[in-house]
Amino acid sequence: MTRAASNALKSFLDAEARRLGFAACGIASAEGDVLAGPRLQEFVADGRHGTMGWMPETLERRRSPRDLWPDVQSILVLAMNYGPDEDPLAILARPDRGAISVYARHRDYHDVIKGKLKECAARLIAKARQLDLGEHDAKVFVDTAPVMEKPLGQAAGIGWQGKHTNLLSREHGSWLFLGSIFTTLPLESDEAAEEHCGSCRACLDACPTDAFPAPFQLDARLCISYLTIETKAVIPRHLREAMDNRIYGCDDCLAVCPWNKFAKAAREAKLIARDDLRAPRLQDLLTLDDPGFRALFSGSPIKRIGRDKFVSNCLIAAGNSDEKELLPLVEVLGDDPAPLVRAMAVWALSRLDPEQALQRRAGALHREEEEIVRSEWHAVEKVEE
Repeated sequence: MTRAASNALKSFLDAEARRLGFAACGIASAEGDVLAGPRLQEFVADGRHGTMGWMPETLERRRSPRDLWPDVQSILVLAMNYGPDEDPLAILARPDRGAISVYARHRDYHDVIKGKLKECAARLIAKARQLDLGEHDAKVFVDTAPVMEKPLGQAAGIGWQGKHTNLLSREHGSWLFLGSIFTTLPLESDEAAEEHCGSCRACLDACPTDAFPAPFQLDARLCISYLTIETKAVIPRHLREAMDNRIYGCDDCLAVCPWNKFAKAAREAKLIARDDLRAPRLQDLLTLDDPGFRALFSGSPIKRIGRDKFVSNCLIAAGNSDEKELLPLVEVLGDDPAPLVRAMAVWALSRLDPEQALQRRAGALHREEEEIVRSEWHAVEKVEE
């Protein structure tokens, strides 16, 4: 491909990306291994991926883009801004409300971005054909395939992986969704971005659960986003209090980043927070049955964790709230069909009314057969002693 043709395609891509609402677009080469490969291998070897079994299963395919698609020559990385229009940490001072991560307060970003990527890819291939560059192909990915989006985003010049391990941009701050277009077109790569965190520790110091063993390293097993979204296991007791009222995800490390002084609020309507998800009442969320949960979170990424996991998260928030008005709902959920919900109802009861929990312990242990629930009742005894 001539330099003139490559420049024409890059100009076309930049214009298309902005037309479709992307904040940034860059190109990375598909050659060689992803630079973060050894870091990911160490992450998995140390068990920091927790119960995310798909990470070791796809580890080899993540080493190089060509392990995923041998014909790929270039990778277009596109970033879409989802910045909040209010302080995302303000809700932490409202214990009767549930704190939902900024990214999950409206439509599922996978659906929003994938459609735009497909349109951009189709127009790119048509433009290449128009320039007499022959027949080419493209594939799009949004966070669901074994693609190392953040290292590729850095290689494409969009930003760098900050000390919180998320991609960070001098122009857009930390509120960026990433998607990629793999193509057989041999496009000229952009210059990789350099790291600009310096001596700052804001994200590391802000983490409620100390999930960063060191700068640029994350232990997912301690991360509230992992605990409230990814794992189906019972959340360890020693981490629950630090969760406060966070019921789906955590934005602390992103929100405190000084580079967000350049961030702007999201412009894509489907990524702007729904009013009913900005500060939902725990009282309402604790009453959700499965149909109610599905109706409330239709089209939302929250829907994928299921009602039982979500309500169990809300029960932890209730236990941290000191809101006695929630006790009747907690008591009802103590008889919920889902063991995970019952288990967290026990914990919430022990926090809101320790005396009642101790009084009910013996009878509950006589009836309860599920070990995760029995373990919570046994812990009530240990706490009282």
